[in-house]
Parts: sequence; C-alpha cells; structure tokens
Amino acid sequence: MIHVTRRETFNAAHRMYREEWSAEKNEEIFGKCSNPNWHGHNYSLFVTVKGEVSYATGYLIDLKQLKVIIHDHVIEKLDHKNLNLDVDFMKGKMATTELLCMEIFNQLKASIEINKGVFLHSVRLHETENNSAEYFGE
Repeated sequence: MIHVTRRETFNAAHRMYREEWSAEKNEEIFGKCSNPNWHGHNYSLFVTVKGEVSYATGYLIDLKQLKVIIHDHVIEKLDHKNLNLDVDFMKGKMATTELLCMEIFNQLKASIEINKGVFLHSVRLHETENNSAEYFGE
C-alpha cells in the first residue's frame, strides 16, 4: 500500500465565540481568536490518499484529478471566505482548526473514494506554521 499526499492552500477568516457567552467569557476562553472584527489565516491543507499502485499507469491516482476534487469540494468553498458565515459545511459549528479539518475530510471522502481502490487516509490542516490538526476519519 502506498500513501500519496497533495498540498493546497487557502486563506480564510473566522471568529471563535459562543453567542450565549458574555464577551468576557469568550475572551477568557478564546483570547484574541474571539476578536469581534474577525481574524484570518493562510491555511495549508494536506490530503493523503492510500491504496495500491496501478501498474498500467504507475499511479495510485492522477494527482491532477485529486487536485480538481480538492478544489471543487473544498478550496472553492473556503478560499477568501468567512468560515463562520460563508461556508455551508461549517454552519452551526465552531470554526476551529480541529472541526474544520474533520469537515474537510467529510467533504472529500466520497468524491475521492469513487475512484476504485483509492481511499482517503487523512486530512491535515495547518492553521499556522506551529499549529495543525490531522483527522483519519471515524
């Protein structure tokens, strides 16, 4: 079995806060991330697929095809958007890197695994150079 990873990037804004909490409690729990004027990140997304290499093509999956899947199902929905307000699959969810990573996985799984013998292994999302989350599915 081989693992192949595609890296993509996008920029997005978000705010971490809970409506039912006071401004003080949001500040205490989320710090600067609760800024009422939002803040943004330059995210790096790593999508890893796994399976057996086809000896006819030499590929597990054509990386151009994987790029199109990622762009159509994730990047177009996230890039230069507000995660709290503009992204359908994040509605009603806290816009943390952890939850965003999990939801990106869910957005990609079916479209990737329609390719015979190709399985989504993981999604890793870097919010900053030092902070990332990785999800392997349930």
